[in-house]
Amino acid sequence: MKRIFTTVVLSLIVYAASAQQDPQWSQNMFNKLAVNPGYAGSNNGICGVLLGRHQWMGFDGKPETYLLSVEGTVDAIKGGVGLTVMQDKLGVQSNLAAKLAYAYRMDLGSGKLGIGIDVGITSQSIDGSELTPVEANDPNIPIAKESAIAPDLGFGVYYNTDKLYFGIAGTHLIGGKLDLSGVEYNIARHYYALAGYDYEINPNFTLRPSVFIKTDAASTQLDVNVNLLYKKTVWGGVSYRLDDAVVAMAGVQFGEFRVGYAYDINTSALNNYNSGTHEIMLGYCFKLDKPTNNQRYKNVRYL
Repeated sequence: MKRIFTTVVLSLIVYAASAQQDPQWSQNMFNKLAVNPGYAGSNNGICGVLLGRHQWMGFDGKPETYLLSVEGTVDAIKGGVGLTVMQDKLGVQSNLAAKLAYAYRMDLGSGKLGIGIDVGITSQSIDGSELTPVEANDPNIPIAKESAIAPDLGFGVYYNTDKLYFGIAGTHLIGGKLDLSGVEYNIARHYYALAGYDYEINPNFTLRPSVFIKTDAASTQLDVNVNLLYKKTVWGGVSYRLDDAVVAMAGVQFGEFRVGYAYDINTSALNNYNSGTHEIMLGYCFKLDKPTNNQRYKNVRYL
């Protein structure tokens, strides 16, 4: 059975926009490497994040996005490296991206500055067999599954101390186009700014406000978040995404593992047509212990 009208509408929205738009996330404070390669190596360890997001529950053909990112410190190259793999599906459109990141890290004031670059590939496919065109033989709609691939490039600067972080970055800097069945789709450049701060209220509670800004120069999205962390183990908070959604989130950290959940409620007219968005985060971070450099000295007064 062909997908119903909502799937076609959602797909056409994507077709009309620039191709391979970066997906939406709510737990951006745990997903920095995906947008900023300067973040690689900032944890002084080996860390990974797995995210899964089902957006606009109730829509047929709703967006479903999965992401894996791994980064680690490598002292031999004076910085860190990272890997990000993302799969995104919306209606009959599927996107896949993979990229490798390197960040050179240096001491700056009381913290460290990371200057990073990532390179990879981005691809898009459309299954035209799932669409029923209004006009038969429409040349703008493929009759079978079509796919295209293009190189990808990103750049970012990330600064962090024990309590503060901020950064700026750009993705898809090459731009370019994807050609699907003779129809070209522009790859839009995206630019990001992110910042956060840990304010210790007392030994038990820490307040963590943060902001996340994304723009493609045509539209801008702003997320403002505040989380309250209890005994460095359990957290809960809320985000507001301008003109789009209110997000409730909670999580727990036990040892080297972290689990988080976010639920989006649309504040726009979309709220009348969906039952919210679910997002789950799994994280792991293994800190690297640097070896102690023991030195011996001989006192000439004692033989």
